[in-house]
Amino acid sequence: MINRSLKAIGLGAALVLSAFSTAQAAETVRFAALNWESGSVITEVLRLVVEKGYGLPTDTLPGTTVTLEAGLARNDIQVIAEEWAGRSPVWNEAEAKGQVKGLGDIVKGATEGWWVPAYVVKGDPAKGIKPLAPDLHSVTDLARYKDVFKDPETPGKGRFLNSPTGWTSEVVNGQKLKAYGLADSFTNFRAGSGAALDAEITSSVKRGKPVLFYYWSPTPLLGRYDFIQLEEPPFDAEAWKTLTDAKNENPRPTRSLASKLSIGVSKAFEQAHPDISAAFAKVDLPIMPLNQALAGMSEKHRDPRTVALELLQQHPDWLTRWLPADVASKVQASL
Repeated sequence: MINRSLKAIGLGAALVLSAFSTAQAAETVRFAALNWESGSVITEVLRLVVEKGYGLPTDTLPGTTVTLEAGLARNDIQVIAEEWAGRSPVWNEAEAKGQVKGLGDIVKGATEGWWVPAYVVKGDPAKGIKPLAPDLHSVTDLARYKDVFKDPETPGKGRFLNSPTGWTSEVVNGQKLKAYGLADSFTNFRAGSGAALDAEITSSVKRGKPVLFYYWSPTPLLGRYDFIQLEEPPFDAEAWKTLTDAKNENPRPTRSLASKLSIGVSKAFEQAHPDISAAFAKVDLPIMPLNQALAGMSEKHRDPRTVALELLQQHPDWLTRWLPADVASKVQASL
């Protein structure tokens, strides 16, 4: 009888411990592991807030933009720290169903588009570079300059450096090539990663060579070199739908949807943590100090979490604007 009681007590204790462990695991906030510089730093800023301010453990889950957005809709992950809301059909469908929500407007002045080094248009007398495309102002002008941006692997075509495969912008840019009538004159070259895209652009600039590429801000690259963004047609909401749909065979020309960077959260997370969600909605990262921090991280190959720590140490007022006083104090004390 005593033996059975002890066994029962032991079994009960094991079940309690198991339930406790499960509860702890369920409390872990899973963030998307974003593979571009600003996304990785903002992720670490928010992880520090959640861990130090609200006492919850966090983890990250890698994936492409599309798979991460689908994971957010299923609550496989709870937070995407830098969500370019409204651009992806996966996001738009999940948002319409109430499965995800974009909180706040975290980086004012963000932008994206197609760029060329300024010396391609204006030349650079100090470096002995003559302008190779003096009348290049818009995407429609590119048809006359495919030989300037020669693809070394495809004779007779220019090269357009697109986003890595799996990014929402990669689909949009591929459709834009068709919409602007450039698909037959430019190869759609997809970088293997954000770092590979940076390396290709940087190598070209250091050698004074022409390069045509997609890029965005906030990033260190746009602050480090002198680039010109090519003009695109005015934004058209219906045309935009044809650019985000990879299966649309007749995409129409338009510039991209105006940039709004939000913090994407799952419905389950917002309901379980309204206090953290309210704080996320107030996050505002000024673009200049963010770009400067990203430039330092890129040049010195620094860890995103270290950069995030330093940003919060250097700008304590950010925390007091986003968080309740007691929560801000906890984060500041941990720094």
